[in-house]
Order: sequence, then C-alpha cells, then structure tokens
Amino acid sequence: MLIVPITALVTLIVVLLIANLSSGEKKIEHKIERLYASDDPQFLRSMGLLLGPPVADGNRFEVLVNGDRIFPSMLDGIRSARKTITFETFIYWSGEIGERFAKALADKAREGVAVHVLLDWVGSKKMDKRYLRMLRDAGAEVIQYHKPHWTGLGRMNDRTHRKLLVIDGRIGFTGGVGIAEEWTGNAQDEKHWRDTHFRIEGPAVGHMQAVFMDNWVKATGNVLHGPAYFPQIDPQGDGVAHMFSSSPSGGSDDMQLMYLMAITAATHTIHLASAYFVPDKLTINAIVEAAKRGVKVQIVTPGKRIDTHTVREASRACWGDLLEAGVEIYEYQPTMFHCKLLVVDEYLVSVGSTNFDSRSFKLNDEANLNIYDRDFARQQTAILAGDIAKAQRITLEMWRKRPLAERILEKFVIVLDGQL
Repeated sequence: MLIVPITALVTLIVVLLIANLSSGEKKIEHKIERLYASDDPQFLRSMGLLLGPPVADGNRFEVLVNGDRIFPSMLDGIRSARKTITFETFIYWSGEIGERFAKALADKAREGVAVHVLLDWVGSKKMDKRYLRMLRDAGAEVIQYHKPHWTGLGRMNDRTHRKLLVIDGRIGFTGGVGIAEEWTGNAQDEKHWRDTHFRIEGPAVGHMQAVFMDNWVKATGNVLHGPAYFPQIDPQGDGVAHMFSSSPSGGSDDMQLMYLMAITAATHTIHLASAYFVPDKLTINAIVEAAKRGVKVQIVTPGKRIDTHTVREASRACWGDLLEAGVEIYEYQPTMFHCKLLVVDEYLVSVGSTNFDSRSFKLNDEANLNIYDRDFARQQTAILAGDIAKAQRITLEMWRKRPLAERILEKFVIVLDGQL
C-alpha cells in the first residue's frame, strides 16, 4: 500500500525539478539574419525597440575599475542620498565591506531616506544576519528574493543576479561587483578579484530604476513611484544608452537576443570579457560567422584562478570551433576575472550583471546597460587591452593538446551546461 504515496512523492520531485531547471519559455532556435551593420541607424532602432526601452540621450558615464575605485564611489553615492535609495544585488557576504554598506544604508534610513534593499536569498546566504537587523531596525525595507517557501517551490532556481544601486532616481551604478571582500582592493593578488563597475547620470537612470521596480513589485506587491523615485532628469552629458532586463517570468531570451544581434551586426571588432563563458551552439555559430567575415574577435575569461572550476572546464570544452575560426581567447592570470563586458565595433558597450552562459540567458534575472558612444567604447577596449596583457592566449594547438583528464571531465560537465 506504500506504492501509491511513494509514486506520488517521486512524481512531485520530478515536477519540481522540471519547473526549476527550465524557464518555461521557448528558446531562440534560429540564427539572427545579418540585415545591417552596427553603424546603420537601423541597428540602434532595432536594439531599442526589440529589447526596450528605446535609447535615451543626455547621459554621462564613468568607469570604475576594481574595488578601490568602485566601493568608495558607491558609498559616496549612498551618503549623498536625500530622498530614496534602491539597491538590488546577488552577492552580499559578511566582511568589512559588507558592514560598511550596511552601516551607510542604515544611517541614511535613520535620516529619513527611503531605503529599499533587495537581496537574492541564495547570494546572501553568507551575509551576517546582524546586517539585516541593523538595516531593519534603522527603518530600511529589506527583502530576500525568492526565499524558499512551499508556495514558490517552482521558482527556487530563479535567482536575481542583477546588480543595481540607484540614488534619488538620478545616479545609478551597475556592473559586475558583489558586496564581499573578494571585490575589494585593486586585483593585486588571488584574494582580490578583477572587476569593473559603472556610474551613470542622466535619463537612463530612470530605466535602471524601472528594472529594480520589476523585481521589487514581484517580491513585495508594492509599487514605488512618484518624483522621489522617478524625477524629471535634465541632460547630464551627450551619451546615448538604455537599460533593459531579462527574467524567466518574462523575456528570458532578451539577453541572448541582444548578444546575438550585436555579434551579427559587428563589422570590425568584438571584444568580450566574461567571468563565465559557456556559449551554446547558436551563439558559437554567430561568433564563428563574424570571425569568418573578417571581424576581429577577442575574448577574455578567467584562467586557473577561478571560483568555479566546473564552469572553466565546460567553457574550454566549446572553444574548438571558435579557435579554428581565428577567434582570440585569453585566460586572465593574476586573479579571478569577474568582468562582464561586450564592446562591438568600438561603438556599443554592454555592461551589467549578465554572464555569457545559459544560466544568465535562460534562468537568472539579469540587467544590462547598453551604451552607444565611440569615445566611451574606445576607453573600454583600452582597459581590456591592459587585461589581455596580463592574460595567456590559448592557441588552437594548445587547446588540442589539453590533458586527457581534462577532456574526459569536459564530457561530464557539459551535461550541466544549462545550469552553469
């Protein structure tokens, strides 16, 4: 008589696994046809209308390289807040920098600033619970995204990987960093990671705020609006940009669509920095076709100093076609390389939380800022050239001679591609 209950239990487990390991949406199955180049006005029009929102001009951008520049700028932004702070992040761990952020946010909440913090439940598991109490006692509203509950078992694998900090609806920060000691310093050793973040002023900050609200409403049911969150913003520069997002609950393919459209439109160069580079066959083919039509492609990924070795093995398993097509692949040597950056034809710069893998493309909640600015793009390629100088280029011959044990391991880890 125990067969029925056991069968029901097994069925439930299988259903939950399927629900958590798939987005429930159709995937992009066919290559994007090349109809225009990146310098064609149609490229900018298509990117804005397909990804949304349309691009906005009047923006100013600042690149922040490594924790010694990133964290002081973010903390200064928090301390400058007068009305509102909205903050969403994946990683928030214990440590000195975590405490400094908690204290800065709590101080502003006690001053009467409306502070809203959205932390991914998985990404903040290593966070000292004292920080949560500090924030809540000060009056800040703190939510842990998709904390396990019996009513939401089907979305346990849907994590917010977004990294957004918006001050008074006027100043925004996004990029690759989490709040943890690994991101402090200046990438000077193995314990201090290499990463880049970006500070933005101008109308595109309103787009960032809207992306934050997307998950805030999902998590709380509360809509934050009005001039304290969405003020009228005068032009702060002459940069053109837009912020867009993806989520398994809607538009899960938007990030991959953006990459595919940008790669397909590339005419001269593609520079890609990716902490976790595990492209699917469709994306590999798009990069290979770009290389074959004469586009110079340079990709920088972590080397042996990586926080997830399984990802590195899965990544290296798919390099064959890329290397054969002439794509240049570099492994950063000094420390963990956590940057997430795409530069196309020294025109489009895409920055944000998205990794170049199936988890970011299909399962995570992600957000990217696309900047269309040639001077800014050249600045990013110059910074990436400095990273390449500290990296080892992997040639096709080197890849073919990788150890047998590594090749055997690749056969197993590639099965997990959708979860990496």
